Amino acid sequence: MKTIQSIALRVVVAMMLLLGIAAPLFALDLETARSKGLAGEVDNGLLSVPPGAPADAQALITTINNSRRAEYAKVAAKNNLELDAVGGMMFQKIYARLPVGTWVQMQGKWAKKAE
Repeated sequence: MKTIQSIALRVVVAMMLLLGIAAPLFALDLETARSKGLAGEVDNGLLSVPPGAPADAQALITTINNSRRAEYAKVAAKNNLELDAVGGMMFQKIYARLPVGTWVQMQGKWAKKAE
């Protein structure tokens, strides 16, 4: 029987590999959208438009979210985890790499990453 820790570790490694492969496809656009305040990370592992920002990056956000949802669903099914748990774990990994000043939404509240 696999422990939850070993499953979680496998999930994190798989998602890091996935993001490493997928990142070059969206990195410049997503990075630009984040740096201009047009896209922010949400604690469920998805992107959203931050408060007061125009919806200029909505198409990019939708595309990336659809890709993330599909991958989160695969990982969740493979490891018998809830989709929300996978998204939450990925948010933690994404958050660690975000530059200061990036919009993030945690527990329903938007703020810019301070450090």
